[in-house]
Amino acid sequence: MLETLLANMGRRRAFVFGSLAWGALSLTACTIGPDYRRPEVELPSAWQSGAEAVAQPVTADWWKTFGDAPLDALISEALEHNQDLVAAAARMDEARAQAGIARSMLLPQLSAGASAMRSRTSSNPDEVPAKLGDLGTAGGMLSWEIDLWGKLRRLNEAARAGYAASRLDRDATRLSITAQVADTYFQLVAIDTKLAITQDTLRSRNDALRINQRRFERGLISELDFRQAQAEAASAKAEIPVLTQSMRETEHALGVLVGRTPRELVEGRVARAGVLTSLTAPPAIPEGLPSTLLIRRPDIQAAEQRLVAANARIGVARAAYLPTINLTSTLGIQSDALNNLFAGPVRTWSFAANLAAPIFDWGRTGAGVDVATAQQRQALAQYQSSIQIAFRETLDAMSNRATSSEREAALRMQLDALQSTLKVAQLRYGGGYAAYLDVLDAQRGVYAAELQVVDARLVQLTASVALFKALGGGWQAAGQAGAPEARADTPAIVR
Repeated sequence: MLETLLANMGRRRAFVFGSLAWGALSLTACTIGPDYRRPEVELPSAWQSGAEAVAQPVTADWWKTFGDAPLDALISEALEHNQDLVAAAARMDEARAQAGIARSMLLPQLSAGASAMRSRTSSNPDEVPAKLGDLGTAGGMLSWEIDLWGKLRRLNEAARAGYAASRLDRDATRLSITAQVADTYFQLVAIDTKLAITQDTLRSRNDALRINQRRFERGLISELDFRQAQAEAASAKAEIPVLTQSMRETEHALGVLVGRTPRELVEGRVARAGVLTSLTAPPAIPEGLPSTLLIRRPDIQAAEQRLVAANARIGVARAAYLPTINLTSTLGIQSDALNNLFAGPVRTWSFAANLAAPIFDWGRTGAGVDVATAQQRQALAQYQSSIQIAFRETLDAMSNRATSSEREAALRMQLDALQSTLKVAQLRYGGGYAAYLDVLDAQRGVYAAELQVVDARLVQLTASVALFKALGGGWQAAGQAGAPEARADTPAIVR
């Protein structure tokens, strides 16, 4: 019935309402507040890196460049079950809903309502008795705030930027979680490798201890040599519980990162590679990548979207100086008998325009503009700081990876030399040409060098992870599918 009443509204009233609405819309071309312009960033004209390397494309799933199936499985598990990612996705959904609310404020709002009232008039016993009356109404109301100065559009702009920032925050969280999983996984494999080295060292020293014990019992060596061999075996044995505890703690931390339940933490086990040296070294950074590649980092993009939102809120604050216009139109029916509400002849309608303008508020509006302007400056500083941090992290990761590679090569040469020294010392001691202390020194040197090689390899792998994270993920060489296109004004990374 209400739809029929709306359809039967007089053409004259519809024309008047439409004319006023069209006139109001024609006034909404202006938008108060500053339009967003991306801040200028002084980028380097050349990118300094380490030694020359052959360019190789890297896929978006950067962790797969390490060629380790257990790592791939753990990261897939983390992307599905990590609770930080679940919370980030929920925050993104919240921001999307907030953006929907802001968008709806730009459009007319239609509502419907109905009421029923029963009343009794006062009675005079000397004249007439009291009268009972009924009054029922039903109708619809169309209301619209005319966005004369662009305040609602600025609110919508800020909400959309907030949603974009939350989506990018989720991507940044995803990148951070995958990097943490890779780092923790490499630490776990490194501990396993050190544990295996220590167990091999313990077996070797126990073998030497048994031989020296028999020789001591036969009077072929002094008690000093026997006790030194005994002490070295005990020293290696003492390292095993420390490494075992560290392995268990790292395994538990990795289980939490991938989102395992408490039961899985207690009963499950993290699959991993055998030794750290079995992992494939990641490719080198290709030549010719643009320095603006760092700007694609999700945390930098999120900081820029927050700057966009803060910039739009300046316009919202400034709009408080200006008047607001609201249009309201109602259409309904009325009857003094509820059973005749939709059959009675009484029709009601109204059309109203409301204008409200501030006059004096003791500086509240000006303070609101100052607050929005200060927040915009904060967002700008955070955006510029995020770019500075990105370049610092990238430079540190590139330098760390290059130096750790050089250190590993040098330590491997040292290990080869110490292993040869140990063989010579054992031969000389067996022939009676050297003291057992020479053998002990060589054994200690080999054991320490083996652990240092593992540490250097771990630093190289974690530096590679840090580089992937600093660049916002994997990269691709120019001409590869999906590679970022460099603009004419984009400086290139020159090696």
